[in-house]
Amino acid sequence: MINRETAPIEQTWDLTTLFQDEKSYEEALDKLVVDTENFTKQYRGQIQTATDINAAFAHYRSILELRARILPYASLPVNANTLDKEAQNRYSHASRVLANVSAQLSFFENEVANIADAILKEAATNTEDQLAITKIIKQKPHQLSPETEATLAALSNTLDYPYQGYNDIKFKDLQFPDFEVNGQVHEMTYNSFEGRQEATPDTDLRRAAFRNFSDTLRRYQHSTASVYNAQVQMEKTMATLRGYDSVIDYLLERQDVSVDLYNRQIDVIMDELAPHMRRYAQLIGEIYQLDEVRYEDLKLDIDPTFSPNVTYQEAQQYVLDGLAQLGEDYIAIMREAFDNRWIDYAETRGKRTGAFCSSPYGTNSFILMFFSENMSDTMTLAHELGHAGHFQMAYRYQNILNARPSMYFVEAPSTANELLVENHLLDVAGDDVRMKRWIISQMVGKTYYHNFVTHLLEAYYQREVYRLVDQGKSVDAETLNRIYRETLEKFWGDSVVLTEGAELTWMRQPHYYMGLYSYSYSAGLTIGTQVANNIRQQGAAAAEQWIKVLQMGGSKSPLELAKAADVDVSTDQPLKSTIAYIGRLIDQLENYTKELNK
Repeated sequence: MINRETAPIEQTWDLTTLFQDEKSYEEALDKLVVDTENFTKQYRGQIQTATDINAAFAHYRSILELRARILPYASLPVNANTLDKEAQNRYSHASRVLANVSAQLSFFENEVANIADAILKEAATNTEDQLAITKIIKQKPHQLSPETEATLAALSNTLDYPYQGYNDIKFKDLQFPDFEVNGQVHEMTYNSFEGRQEATPDTDLRRAAFRNFSDTLRRYQHSTASVYNAQVQMEKTMATLRGYDSVIDYLLERQDVSVDLYNRQIDVIMDELAPHMRRYAQLIGEIYQLDEVRYEDLKLDIDPTFSPNVTYQEAQQYVLDGLAQLGEDYIAIMREAFDNRWIDYAETRGKRTGAFCSSPYGTNSFILMFFSENMSDTMTLAHELGHAGHFQMAYRYQNILNARPSMYFVEAPSTANELLVENHLLDVAGDDVRMKRWIISQMVGKTYYHNFVTHLLEAYYQREVYRLVDQGKSVDAETLNRIYRETLEKFWGDSVVLTEGAELTWMRQPHYYMGLYSYSYSAGLTIGTQVANNIRQQGAAAAEQWIKVLQMGGSKSPLELAKAADVDVSTDQPLKSTIAYIGRLIDQLENYTKELNK
């Protein structure tokens, strides 16, 4: 691990596409404040006609576009280096300014919501404003008084403190001690554990690393539980204030799907995917000749001696070749991402764990990840570029209020990308049984394990937490440990030994501070699987159809977007089809293993 300032510049992102320098950023921040004040003076109490509404929306969108560039300029450096105090101060200052801006702007949607329906319908004939007006009308029953809305907007920065507290514990307080295995001392960081040590084929090292990692996490379980409880209690308060029957009903507004569809997704996967994944766990045990398959063994690669190192340049080519079928316009976005430093992949101290793609409206995307020269990281690269390609396509055709789809759909383009690249690798493998087994193992052990298993278990656990909160209860470390262990037991049965520390896995996921985001992955991958299979079977016609869906952004509901891609998620057929597909992949892994063993 190197310090941020010594990282090769080509391995870091270029934020000058947002603002050329600090002076330009400060000027934009001042301009945002002035524009907001002018907007408030011009339109507060003055919106009466459809013409007024349309004019106000045009001005409103320009303010949102400026704000969309300011926030990432302030926040992205903090994600790249949580130890950078100057970046922290910039972000704190920007958060306070943006909270005040949101408070001033809060009057707008409130006043529009109280205008007569006939005038709103007239204003909605303007296609640029139609979707935004429809959403405002839908939210009318949950709208609070102008004064309350302004207060909540002003408190937005404060309401983010639980997430900030979680990150402070994770990136500033948590320090892992060195640990010794068979006479050799090993260093551990959050990223070294999740990036390498938890998947090393050395059983002694892997299990010792898990013990060291879990023992350290356990010392912070109560403080982490405290900030998480603050998060869920805040969400319960917001749900009650806005008149929702439950926290889940409140949070599902961002998903734009029914509670029945939400529950079906979780329950069907829990019941029908579990038997397949238990077979996968046993296959790992057989290949590695383990005395028992433990929780810390589940990230093992099916064939570690075959898995080649993948340079960053080779990973680029895999991605470009795998996604070529999506057309030259799409590939041009991928090339620009590689050539113009959209991707921050350096392994540096203080960098936050995991990976994400930030796509400010009107600018290029920014991807944060690690690259450790393995195929798993190649799939992460394809995944995050799926988000980038999606939003760059959407921004060409949609305004800022229409561009982003609901959380239910947002992971479909990213997971579809993973599968398209993996399918390409399968085609290249031809009759090479070992290569095909290895690629399929990447599909099961990376794409599906991460998105369909890991996040599904998190979604199931999260639902249980919210059920307690809806009953008026608080949650502490003991309760959260119990719920997560019960979730793991339900899914893995007696096929996996749940080592002490497995129950602490809830401490590792930042998505719990982002609504029902964990649930989004299984939903998105259900759509992504069907799309990738359609493209594999139908070729260019299905690929062109998918590009058109990406261009729609958030202009349609998630069910309409899926339907436009020939995936009908109003029924459980795509979900069951995806689970059956995973089962067939595991069948192939078992058969290829038997063939290779001969």
